Amino acid sequence: MSASPVVALRKAIRAYLFADGSFAATLGEKLYDEAPRGIDPPYALFAEAQLRDWSADLSRGAEQLFIISVTSTMRGLSEALELAQRIADLLDETPLTLQDHRLIDLRFLSMEMRRDQNGRIARVNLRFRATTEYL
Repeated sequence: MSASPVVALRKAIRAYLFADGSFAATLGEKLYDEAPRGIDPPYALFAEAQLRDWSADLSRGAEQLFIISVTSTMRGLSEALELAQRIADLLDETPLTLQDHRLIDLRFLSMEMRRDQNGRIARVNLRFRATTEYL
């Protein structure tokens, strides 16, 4: 049985982002599926994901629309925006290697910023689209 395209893509993204020394030095290993209790920002989360069939006549494929959310408690949005922009720059059009799948395309689509908890927490949501084929 092949790995889920969502899981395969998330593993490849984690490996790629943390292979970048400056990114890893800034965020540490703080890219989660769910933030552990008591973790201090900044951190990033794999948030919502949507998987759709993207099969062709001769191959099975998947389209993923997904969000990576960056959280910060620094005053203003600058820390969250800088981390989010770095993620967008690193991932847009990057040719990742996935387990049991071939990445066709990975594109950054949009960025949304907001403040939560009376302005204490800054969140930046990055939206991406990826298409993959099963191997």
